[in-house]
Amino acid sequence: MDVDLPLLRFDSDVEALITPSAPELSEPWPRRAVLCYFHEQIAALHERGIARLVGRFTVEMGGHGIYVVDADDGASVVVLHPGVGAPAAVHHLERVIAGGVRDVVLCGSAGALVPGLVLGRAVVATGAIRDEGTSFHYAPPASAIDVDHDVVNALVRLLAERSVPHVTGLTWTTDAPFRETRASVAARREQGCLVVEMEASALLAAARFRGVRLGLLLYAADDLSGPTWDSRDWTTSDARAELLTLAIEGTARIHPM
Repeated sequence: MDVDLPLLRFDSDVEALITPSAPELSEPWPRRAVLCYFHEQIAALHERGIARLVGRFTVEMGGHGIYVVDADDGASVVVLHPGVGAPAAVHHLERVIAGGVRDVVLCGSAGALVPGLVLGRAVVATGAIRDEGTSFHYAPPASAIDVDHDVVNALVRLLAERSVPHVTGLTWTTDAPFRETRASVAARREQGCLVVEMEASALLAAARFRGVRLGLLLYAADDLSGPTWDSRDWTTSDARAELLTLAIEGTARIHPM
């Protein structure tokens, strides 16, 4: 049956009826940002006086705090939780881009799809399978979207310099975590996906549409590689603190020289 799907009709017009605006901060917006999915690690930086609260998103979008840290190179980096799921994450990304952010690193967790991907193993994503809807409003229809090679290489070099064990490969971005069936996991594995999450492909598409550089720094969390799901207590992984620190430094590495 021939179905006319609106998502397959990409509209490349940059001018939309609603223009994103940036939340007001108590200091200027930096040009570098980390989108971090670890609430407790952001809170820990704030409690230690490393991250300062400079603003908030609206309550309608979750009211997440917007923090700024001073990186080792002296530059300011904004750190925030972008919300779970592709639509929420892209909404937050649009708002920070409107503030002047141009270099972004996402740090988050992802479910392991392949055997042997141990809890906490760092994953530098080279691209994402687009099994969500948001990216199709920012890029023409395609099954996947890649990360810029120089961004991938910059993050890989950083992890190698810090002697952090890591792998590189594709991630599967889905809107429906409760529909990750054995068949769909097997299909994504055949496409080369190492992990699964809910935001990467949409963030990549939106960043490229807006002319912003974005890298993906993930860690292997729960395990979907076997016959049953294993949570592995993934939220307690020590990788979370290390990954946020690396992501902050990574924002400098992906900036074009």
